[in-house]
Amino acid sequence: MSEQLLKKILVVDDEEEILTYLGNILKRAHYEFISTTKGKEVFDLAKSAKPDLIILDVLLPDLQGDEVAALLSQEPATSDIPIIFLTGVLITKEEEDLARKTGKHYLMAKPATEKEILEMVNAVLPR
Repeated sequence: MSEQLLKKILVVDDEEEILTYLGNILKRAHYEFISTTKGKEVFDLAKSAKPDLIILDVLLPDLQGDEVAALLSQEPATSDIPIIFLTGVLITKEEEDLARKTGKHYLMAKPATEKEILEMVNAVLPR
């Protein structure tokens, strides 16, 4: 498969084990994998790498996932990138409703199985 045809996914999580886990899953499924542990790096990475999708942890030590998403939505170059929020915290009804209303953001609870991750990614990024 040509490198140019691979869909690019930026994964943001402060836990290295999660990045390794998701990276292995996505690489086996023929996605290009980019990652960072810092919310503050997402904006510049998204502008330079132009990912097709961002998988974003909700709770990060430097900048929360919703703050990262808000920054991305304000920039024309990054505003159309869909986001899957990956969270280990309970999702409230309001958060779920808000995610559904935007039409481009999705929620997934940790821990997620390989099958669940790939089903969500494939739903957001049809091949």
